[in-house]
Amino acid sequence: MFIARVRGNVVSTQKVQAMVGRKLLVIEPLCVDETGKKLEPNGKSFVSVDSVGAGTDDVVLVTQGSSARMTEGTSDAPVDCVIIGIIDTIGVLDKEIYKKDK
Repeated sequence: MFIARVRGNVVSTQKVQAMVGRKLLVIEPLCVDETGKKLEPNGKSFVSVDSVGAGTDDVVLVTQGSSARMTEGTSDAPVDCVIIGIIDTIGVLDKEIYKKDK
């Protein structure tokens, strides 16, 4: 699993039947900086299937590979990357480094 920020969405009108009706989002993985005080993008991006109703700028929990097909909504789809949670807070070394805006 990894942490990422949702940066946008993907629209695809032509796709295999198993992907019809699935929301696709562009995500950018995040890592904790060397000071342990903040999250930084790592410069990569992925397309991920949204299984939890995430939106732009949400910080999310993502799984990849065969684990991505183990959710209720993706077991029958050819997916490799799935958002499985929207993160509320992240703590590192007893310090809160991320808190979702309410």
